[in-house]
Amino acid sequence: MSDLVKDVAFNAEGYMIDAKQWSREIAEFLAKLEGIEVLTPDHWKIIDFCRTTGLASGKAPTLRQITVGTGISTKDLFALFPKGPAKKVAKIAGLGKPEGCV
Repeated sequence: MSDLVKDVAFNAEGYMIDAKQWSREIAEFLAKLEGIEVLTPDHWKIIDFCRTTGLASGKAPTLRQITVGTGISTKDLFALFPKGPAKKVAKIAGLGKPEGCV
């Protein structure tokens, strides 16, 4: 594990326990763990939306909330965050697991 996240607490599924510990550098590290080598401006648009929404509501946004809130299609979300975009973006954004995700 990187020195970057050595003091960051994660639950058994790999989600950060305290969203206040998050940083853009941690997001880049977590993205690499999720198989995303480079975070593009579209990735950041989604991550920033999810952080703003998630911190305000206390829970990670659903896939539908992300597509409506960002204007990015479900197809494009799956291209940016393959195999479960709502869960991946929540993890990278330092939020808990979205409700309704198995």
